[in-house]
Amino acid sequence: MASSDSTPDDDPIDERVDDPRDEPAPISPLERALHAARALVLADLAAREVVAADVVSMMEESIVQRRWWVEQWPEGVEYVAGLVAQDVQDALLEAYGRWPLCPVCASGDPHALEVEPELGPDPHWVCHQAGVKVAAVGNLGSL
Repeated sequence: MASSDSTPDDDPIDERVDDPRDEPAPISPLERALHAARALVLADLAAREVVAADVVSMMEESIVQRRWWVEQWPEGVEYVAGLVAQDVQDALLEAYGRWPLCPVCASGDPHALEVEPELGPDPHWVCHQAGVKVAAVGNLGSL
């Protein structure tokens, strides 16, 4: 058997130089906003026990559409969470009925909360009948 003069410290693999291309690309503000919107709306869906595969697919379709929308109007990035919540609410209305139902009004016909502002930052679920903010989008589980 031939002897080798190399030692483990001479291994060329250990002499690698960090390649800046190995660094993960920074996440764009658009992608951060879309991930946050997804998490917030998913939290509200889970809080009201409506996390079925088809409902999550509705939310993902909204994410795709809102990605395109923000690419066209970058200043709208801060409005994405409220818009995704409204999109999912509209899709659920067509497929299943009102969502999320108001937890504030004990009497009268059941009614859904609405997202306010319709196009703005810091969206909340609001009951227009009682005239109150019920919860921030993503916080229906705190009720």
